Order: sequence, then C-alpha cells, then structure tokens
Amino acid sequence: MTELEAQTDEHYMRRALELAKQGETLGEVPVGAVIVKDDQIIGEGFNQPISSCDPTAHAEVVALRDAASRIENYRLTDCTLYVTIEPCTMCAGSLIHARIKRLVFGATEPKSGVVGSNDNALLLPHFNHSIETVSGVLSDECSAIMSNFFTARRAARKG
Repeated sequence: MTELEAQTDEHYMRRALELAKQGETLGEVPVGAVIVKDDQIIGEGFNQPISSCDPTAHAEVVALRDAASRIENYRLTDCTLYVTIEPCTMCAGSLIHARIKRLVFGATEPKSGVVGSNDNALLLPHFNHSIETVSGVLSDECSAIMSNFFTARRAARKG
C-alpha cells in the first residue's frame, strides 16, 4: 500500500468515526460506515437498530442502502466501504451481494467479526465475488470508541 492510499484510508475512516459518534449520541452502539466511489462519498451510515426497531440497521447496511439509493443501483461495483469495526456475518454477506470491491475496517470484533476474527466469510469459495480487505486502519481510535461506550453502559447499570 502506498502512502497516499494509507492517507486516503485514514481520511475516510475518520469520517466513519464521526458517524459512529453520531450513533452513540442516540444510544446506539457506535459503529460508522462510509462508501466511496471515485474518491467521493456516495453512502454513509451508523448503527440504528435500536432507534429504527430494525435488527438489520447496522452501519454497513445503512450505508449500502444510502449508496444504492443515490446511484440508483443495488450493485456497488468499484466502491470501497470503510467501517469502524469488523463486519458481522449479515454485513459481510451484504457486502458480497452489493459487489463491494474493497473493505477497509478499523478494529477487530472478537465476538461477532467474520472477516478474520472468527472466520473469513469473504473468502468462502462458493461465493462468486471476492472483496479486497484492509484491516487495522485507525484501530486504536475505533477500538476506544467501542470500549468507552460499553464501559459507560456497564457503569450506568451499576449506578
């Protein structure tokens, strides 16, 4: 990876972190996602399953819906999805179906992540699409926002 590519990845991951913070202010688990095509943001999202009463409203899915709506196509070829946390099974499958070209994520998710932590759903041989993956972009910041959120949540329950 070139220095310019690393800087670009960090730039868009910072936007994903801003979105994660927006979700956190609504009481949602702070995960943010951004979809980029031709160096332009075409979709954004943050976790919204609680506020929308929709178990599929993960940041990645919200961003996919936003991007697909904007470009009026459910295929998001030649797009990169940036997300603060390693995707779960549902989100990994959604990325495959959308034909995302590249996935960049921040922190690993040891409990439900399936892009390296527990398995790699993106590498299963029966899928007809593969996704280039980069992990660890701004991982400390991405991990900290999650850790701080759950620490505060546990403290509130005890208090």
